[in-house]
Amino acid sequence: MVRINDDIEIQDWELTESFVRASGPGGQNVNKVATAVELRFEAARSPSLPDPVKTRLKRLAGRRWTTEGALIIQCDETRSQARNRDIARNRLVDLIRKALHRPKKRIPTRPTLGAKKRRLKAKKVRGEVKAMRGPIKDHE
Repeated sequence: MVRINDDIEIQDWELTESFVRASGPGGQNVNKVATAVELRFEAARSPSLPDPVKTRLKRLAGRRWTTEGALIIQCDETRSQARNRDIARNRLVDLIRKALHRPKKRIPTRPTLGAKKRRLKAKKVRGEVKAMRGPIKDHE
């Protein structure tokens, strides 16, 4: 069981871990031992998470969210299987905690009259500078 906060706990049946061989340096260890972990969380079917949290989690997960509604987290940072497993679980917990926070609703604002006037004045000054760049004409 993974504890997210006081209200939310993820049951063991919602998580599936599979271990695969990691890529990268490690010598013979990489060729023999399956240390990389792939943690699969059935988020869409999870009774632990409320629906708004699931939708925010889906948006935060991005490509890690599958069409079946599962969240897949991969970790092959260390040569230790247990450490990779802990890192993957911590990433899952962090992602769910981010999804728990409801984003603040944006209140649309309008520019002030002074800001509009300053912008128009700056545009006029810039236009005058560019107008002075033309060819020089002789007045004879």
